[in-house]
Amino acid sequence: MRTKSLIPKKINIITLGCSKNLVDSEVLLSQLKANDMDAEHESAKDDAEVIVINTCGFIDNAKQESIDTILRYSEEKAKGNIEKLYVTGCLSHRYKDELAAELPQVDAFFGTLELPNILNTLGADYKHHLIGERLTTTPQHYAYLKISEGCNRPCSFCAIPLMRGKHVSKTIEDIVNEAKHLAAQGTKEVMLIAQDSTYYGLDIYNKRALADLLTALSKVEEIEWFRLHYAFPSQFPEDALHVIANSKNICNYLDMPLQHATDNMLKIMRRGITRKRTEALLEKVKTIIPGVSLRTTMMVGHPGETQQDFDELCEFVREQKFDRLGVFTYSHEENTHAHTLADDIPAKEKDRRAAHLMAIQEEISAELNNNKIGTIQKVIFDRKEGEYFVGRTSADSPEVDNEVLVEAATNYVRIGDFANIKITDCTAFDLFGEVVK
Repeated sequence: MRTKSLIPKKINIITLGCSKNLVDSEVLLSQLKANDMDAEHESAKDDAEVIVINTCGFIDNAKQESIDTILRYSEEKAKGNIEKLYVTGCLSHRYKDELAAELPQVDAFFGTLELPNILNTLGADYKHHLIGERLTTTPQHYAYLKISEGCNRPCSFCAIPLMRGKHVSKTIEDIVNEAKHLAAQGTKEVMLIAQDSTYYGLDIYNKRALADLLTALSKVEEIEWFRLHYAFPSQFPEDALHVIANSKNICNYLDMPLQHATDNMLKIMRRGITRKRTEALLEKVKTIIPGVSLRTTMMVGHPGETQQDFDELCEFVREQKFDRLGVFTYSHEENTHAHTLADDIPAKEKDRRAAHLMAIQEEISAELNNNKIGTIQKVIFDRKEGEYFVGRTSADSPEVDNEVLVEAATNYVRIGDFANIKITDCTAFDLFGEVVK
């Protein structure tokens, strides 16, 4: 058991879930540092007296990871190894009262919009002048930039509006200033994130202003790669595609979560689009942005998904040959529209469908990667791992997409720098190459 002292407490922030949560933790860290407090993000040392857990509450697996993490630190507090334990983020926002009743070791629970309250509890003042500035916890050369908060979409399965509220856009000026601040810190690649990036601007400019935002960001030339994530397909602003196609520092990359492909499931999921319109949009994207890398996610096992629906989804994925694809199994979330439906597809069947769809994507990815052998790719390098330098092409976002491996014994690159790499071999989800001298 640690002995208590009057020395200022060290604070360790633990982040679970998505990149949007990571940005929230970075903002909290920046505020604490500005108050001259000893704070770290996921410190390697087990020496913090105060723990702040930023939780995820999106689907069952994420919620369980959050609960397990809270329980772990609750035990440490019970042993006297930490003095204070605080919980924030999506799970805390959504289940605050229930969690407080079940987890008495936690000193306080906070919602997603309670940063000033967290700071006050930790003995810090909210520094308004830091808006748009933050300390990043990612490698110095890349960072995430949140362009809006919340979501107005009525998707049947999604609890995000319950945890994050309605859509609120940042102004173009604030986002550009944040990008410039990141560039001044040495950031070379910025991932633009939101719950729904295609809704951007409707609340403050009375129009979809994603194209205007991208145009303004493209002038921040110190950032070599911007990439756009989480673009909702319904009512997609076509003018944004032209900006991507004509901007040197915006990657020809688009993350567009489609979730499904049959009219039956798109209607049940309340996605506001049909298969025909989806296919027309994808064709438009590929026409306007030649060579675009398309990433999507699909959901299987949603109530109402028949075997025919799933078979048609598999057919759709084979036809479209997405560059990148992820699969979620449906999670039955309280207070969502889908929760009024029977969750009657067994977990094993959901997992079977997910595995089958990913097997299809593995074949597609292997084919696409094989076509890259012999080409020269511009690659940014993230880390050295074992015998390899590991990087990514402009078609790949950190942690979720393919990687490029270069043997360290015969090649040299600097972490955080770009290099031209000749692709010499591949697996289904990785490329191998050598530096072009």
